Amino acid sequence: MPANTQDYVKWFRHSTPYINRHSDKTFVLMLPGEAITHTNFHNIVHDIALLCSLDVRLVLVHGARPQIDARLQLAGSQSQFHKGLRITDSDNLSLVIQAIGEARTIVEAALSTSLPNSPMQDADMQVISGNFVVAMPHGVIEGVDLQHTGKVRKVHTKSLNAALDSGAVVLLSPLAYSPTGEIFNLSFSDVATHVASAIKADKLLAFTAGNGLSDSEGNLIRQLSLPECKDYLTSQGETIGTDLYQAVSACYHSCLQGVQRAQLISYETDGALLTELFTRDGLGTMIYSGQYEQLRIASIDDVAGILELIRPLEEQGILVRRSRELLETEIGQFHVMDKDGTIIACAALYPYGDMAELSCVATHPEYRNGGRASTLLQQMEIQARKLHIKQLFLLTTQTAHWFIEQGFVQGKLEDLPMRRQQLYNYQRNSKIFIKTL
Repeated sequence: MPANTQDYVKWFRHSTPYINRHSDKTFVLMLPGEAITHTNFHNIVHDIALLCSLDVRLVLVHGARPQIDARLQLAGSQSQFHKGLRITDSDNLSLVIQAIGEARTIVEAALSTSLPNSPMQDADMQVISGNFVVAMPHGVIEGVDLQHTGKVRKVHTKSLNAALDSGAVVLLSPLAYSPTGEIFNLSFSDVATHVASAIKADKLLAFTAGNGLSDSEGNLIRQLSLPECKDYLTSQGETIGTDLYQAVSACYHSCLQGVQRAQLISYETDGALLTELFTRDGLGTMIYSGQYEQLRIASIDDVAGILELIRPLEEQGILVRRSRELLETEIGQFHVMDKDGTIIACAALYPYGDMAELSCVATHPEYRNGGRASTLLQQMEIQARKLHIKQLFLLTTQTAHWFIEQGFVQGKLEDLPMRRQQLYNYQRNSKIFIKTL
């Protein structure tokens, strides 16, 4: 911190460009449960209050792993883990809910403080929590039923953005509900990455025990591009510890999903958040996305990339298998999303008079949460309108719900053009969906 008045004035002036740059931007903060119990926690809260006063829109996602462990231990119970995920059974669910609720209450109480003669004086922050995140079960993985351990299904972006627009801090817990009313224990990093991509956040800020990543000589790595981050996770992932790996993975995947910057920040160091955001060199590790995406009509050179993209879906029975020869013949019907020379999404359009079939809609697994599929669908609808198409139809076996969310309604075989009815595969028994343009 500045040692005297002149140093303070100099620092404050130099921070002005960053204040201007961050104003009205949206940040998602990942705060692990360990940070809530750390002695530096209230300093972090003070810095969050300062960001609010500078008109930064904030979503704070907290974890609760140590709180859950302590609650289970107190009750004489413990969790089993599979693939790094806690198996939340029915007996322990109530204890998990209590632990997460306690952690959320502590965070909310700290954010609500407005004591005189403190950094929180006149802060008057409004904190909003709610069912902004919809959950779904992880299900059975390699024969192991994870029971009440879930993952994010979708984010209610409209209501979440409305809360942010009101000037409130949105506080999210690693607990969410399914449309059937079931309660699921989530990974807080899963919540943070999905929310960041869904609301198109400008930054994801992940608090960790240390300042960030280090090189082989122990020096702080100040920034990594996405390819460099991927290489680091591949080569060093097993050596950096579970918590740091989780934080780095969250940063990596959020950038893959469209967040431009993600940063690792120490929850142990006083002022680390402000130093990272308002100084040139910062105090942590930044992971950035500088890649370029474009949506375009496919060419013959894209055949190999499309085949690589759709093969896993064909093997799962989601898509009808296409040979290379057929794909080369029909390449003019395809649109692709290209990111730095890699095909990350594709779709095809087959006209039948004033109707057209939407087919072979596929998105790379690492990019499915960033709205690429919806963007691609919009592009296909624009293309269909140019061709004077009045209705789109599609046949699907496993992705009906997503297309319903995009405005398609279920139809019947006789609703299709006669030529397409004759090609219907009764063995696949695909459902038919139609959308009027």
